[in-house]
Amino acid sequence: MTASLPGTFDPASFPTDRFVLDCRGQPLDCRPGAPHETGAHLMGILNVTPDSFSDGGQFTAVDDALARTAKMLDAGASIIDIGGESTRPGADPVSAQEERDRVLPVVSAIAERFPEALLSIDTYKPDVAAAALEAGAHIVNDVTGLRHHPETAAVAADHGAPMILMHSVNEPGALTETPAYDDVLDAVVASVRRSIAIADEAGVAHVAVDPGFGFGKTVAQNLRLVNRVDRLLALERPVLVGVSRKSTIGAVLGTDDAPRPVDARLHGSLGATAVALLRGATLVRTHDVAATADMLRTMRATLHA
Repeated sequence: MTASLPGTFDPASFPTDRFVLDCRGQPLDCRPGAPHETGAHLMGILNVTPDSFSDGGQFTAVDDALARTAKMLDAGASIIDIGGESTRPGADPVSAQEERDRVLPVVSAIAERFPEALLSIDTYKPDVAAAALEAGAHIVNDVTGLRHHPETAAVAADHGAPMILMHSVNEPGALTETPAYDDVLDAVVASVRRSIAIADEAGVAHVAVDPGFGFGKTVAQNLRLVNRVDRLLALERPVLVGVSRKSTIGAVLGTDDAPRPVDARLHGSLGATAVALLRGATLVRTHDVAATADMLRTMRATLHA
């Protein structure tokens, strides 16, 4: 499968049993070229943590989280990704109980207020995933790709939830430390393939994959992964990209030693996201839903003109 443009992808060439995710009874068509309004599904980031790198502490109160969710849904998000443990460099892992205390009131409140929204729980812990799914979440987003707790796959399978499996290395708390790769593309594809096998063995019906932009890669390696999303697409699973506001974008717009500040990385984030979409990604995790939705609509209109 080679890189292409959204206007030339044939959705019929992507099997529906793998690319249309059954999110606990709600279908999500993630085939490249499928007739979405914007050409991709937007996953709005909702961190209910005190220490996330971009928005830590802003949405820990339920009312603030609900207001943020309403804004992202109105702007075009179809998925809200709720996380209770920061993965920023230097962040300390939190206990399962503390993570549950952070996310469960928010998941329950959003599920009640916005029943049309798909909710993703950003966790690798099986008990947190189970509690969030019981509270109304639809998707489990595991940043360890089932390396840390493979039993989380059985939780997702038992609840009929799809999983997003991200490539990362090392243990929680050190996920951004960069190891040596002979070839980053080969390493990521091989690791993600192993993650998919664990999920398949546990009975998870649907899986999307994430190359783990910003997690244990250099600036050049992160950019190469975005430019070669087609390598992951060849695994016959939908591809999610999450480049929003990350340090690689800051380094590209500035330097490694003097990166562009987090709140000035929007245009760089949009540029990298556009390349990923041109290569076949159909899920975009972002802090900036409105701007990303505008970009996607414009891309789609132009490519179909």
